[in-house]
Amino acid sequence: MAAHRKARQRSIGGNTARTAVTIALAGAATATGFDGVGHADPQLSPAQVKARVDKLYEEAEAATQKYDGAKEKAGQAEARLGKLRDEAARREDRLNTARDALGSMAAAQYRSGGLDPVVQLALSDHPDRYLDGAALAERVGTRQSAEIAGVRQQLRELDQLRSTADGELTTLRSRQAELKKQKKTINEKLGAARQLLDRLTPAQRTQYAQRGDTQHVSRDTARDPAPVASSGSGASGGTGVAAPNSRAAAAVAYAYSKLGSPYVWGATGPNAFDCSGLAQAAYRSAGVSLPRTTYSQINAGRRVALSELQPGDLVFFYAGITHVGIYIGNGQMIHAPNPSAPVRVAPISEMPFAGATRVA
Repeated sequence: MAAHRKARQRSIGGNTARTAVTIALAGAATATGFDGVGHADPQLSPAQVKARVDKLYEEAEAATQKYDGAKEKAGQAEARLGKLRDEAARREDRLNTARDALGSMAAAQYRSGGLDPVVQLALSDHPDRYLDGAALAERVGTRQSAEIAGVRQQLRELDQLRSTADGELTTLRSRQAELKKQKKTINEKLGAARQLLDRLTPAQRTQYAQRGDTQHVSRDTARDPAPVASSGSGASGGTGVAAPNSRAAAAVAYAYSKLGSPYVWGATGPNAFDCSGLAQAAYRSAGVSLPRTTYSQINAGRRVALSELQPGDLVFFYAGITHVGIYIGNGQMIHAPNPSAPVRVAPISEMPFAGATRVA
């Protein structure tokens, strides 16, 4: 995004001042640099701060998913590049061996003097033996031609490998540039949110921190999570709803075990997570491989309606599919919200629902 210019200092007052501040803050909530935070209305209510900070966190989460995707693709490109370079090195060794063999043949021919075959026959004391040798030389010449053709083919293949490796290197550099860009965006969004939160009084911070905490599960519960098992086993999670199968149960149990873990963008555990990182780690513990980003995770299984949700389903939020949680029953999920809160239980109604997927 383009940075906003800092407004020129001038005296304003009354309704004009309040209007200007409101406009500045509204723009700041979506601006990368969040210019003008220091000039915001000091009387913002915790509810207003919450709305603006949540918007910044949402934007940071969207950038985080782009970062996660670019990181995954950069890793894949780096792995492909490494394999191509290894194969090119092996091909080059074989090519050098073939070249050495051709060089030995050429040196042997040079040492023999390369006499015309008719002259060699005329000078030979044993014409019959010479004719046998000439036939062998012809066969050697045929073999030499084949080896020359083989070297030429190896050269072409090596050039192709190097060209492919150059393409992968370009891709890797592009992914690394995308990583840098998204990392900058994330840090700026989170920095802007911190600026807003830092302006709250201690009492306001308490009020902000308590928003929605009726659904928050304490660290004591995180250390001793409720058991979760598949349907028919007689056990259920803290919601009293049984998971439909052992893999979903294992994923939910893992999520319960990570309650209280900090949110760290780009993290996939075992001690910190972002939202899609938690979903990926939970199902990895159940033996199910999930893609890295929310954009891909939503297509990793069978879509289910809101009314059909079962424990273990992945629930997604916002129009851009930028957040994910693990459904645990009774309208609740476990998710990694944002840097303001650890992994926790929350109602799925606290964010705009976008869809759900069953992967187990």
